[in-house]
Amino acid sequence: MSYTPYLPQHIAIIMDGNRRWAHQNKLQALQGHEYVADKIVEELVVHCIERGITFVTLWAFSTENWGRESAEVEGLMKLFRKAFTRNAQRLHELGVRLNTIGDLTRFPTDIQESIQHWVELSVENKKITVTFALNYGGRDELLRAVEKFCMLNGRGNDNSRAEKEELFSSVLDTKNIPDADLIIRPGGEKRLSGFMPWQTVYSEIYFTDVLMPNFTAAELDKALADFAVRHRRFGK
Repeated sequence: MSYTPYLPQHIAIIMDGNRRWAHQNKLQALQGHEYVADKIVEELVVHCIERGITFVTLWAFSTENWGRESAEVEGLMKLFRKAFTRNAQRLHELGVRLNTIGDLTRFPTDIQESIQHWVELSVENKKITVTFALNYGGRDELLRAVEKFCMLNGRGNDNSRAEKEELFSSVLDTKNIPDADLIIRPGGEKRLSGFMPWQTVYSEIYFTDVLMPNFTAAELDKALADFAVRHRRFGK
């Protein structure tokens, strides 16, 4: 039996509860998303830097989110435009390396270009890698990866299972980041909703009823304290 180190290397957060928080506070749904983007994300990133955590992934927009009301989707596009200008600048100044997973091709061209600009500009930053999951869905990622895998693997009859797993991992969106040690889902739901199905087979999972706009650094510390006493066996 092995024990976890006190801190995970990679934390991934399913950011849930923004709209419910807005409703509770008699605000428009988009204002919940804006509050998280403007207030919570940077607070959590700074706290992770201070704690020595080197990778954070934030699921910001799923492949299913396109089915929301058109006004909310358009509002989210405007929010992404702001996030990858002013907010990205602040993160870059903090020494954050910005990264994304998901299929960006469905986003408007200007958003794609803005994201690419900040990913490239921040590539040498070393303090922490922050990955935003945008138009991300676990099944979508796997289907896209299977297409690449089949092209690279050929017949594949001579490859060992371990070699095939390594090759498959190399064609996933997350090829440049380690698997998540800790998955956090605020908002009260107790499911992963297809979040990184390949990468989370041995991730520890922390659910909380706290809504994402209220998931502050203090709430993150509660999740880290819970993680610190987990026993990770990795199937052994």
